Amino acid sequence: MATCDMVAGMIRTQISLTEEQMRRLRAEARRRHVAIAAVVRDAVDRMVPVDPEGRLARWERALQAAGRFDSGTGDVASDHDAIAGETRW
Repeated sequence: MATCDMVAGMIRTQISLTEEQMRRLRAEARRRHVAIAAVVRDAVDRMVPVDPEGRLARWERALQAAGRFDSGTGDVASDHDAIAGETRW
């Protein structure tokens, strides 16, 4: 259950984590030299899209692009190792 208070434009909330999650969170905050809250905010920004419909549209555009271009090297899927050794990508 979250409790919320407005603090300087932020909403204060309380969450429960496992000991392992908290250990990893503290370690990441130390590695970045930031507060734990900054790591949590960054994780939310990365994992929870602001515009989920826009994200879906970008995903669909990316899928449409798949297979539209010719590498000019033949069957890259089956000959990948040989081609990668010969061609500089």
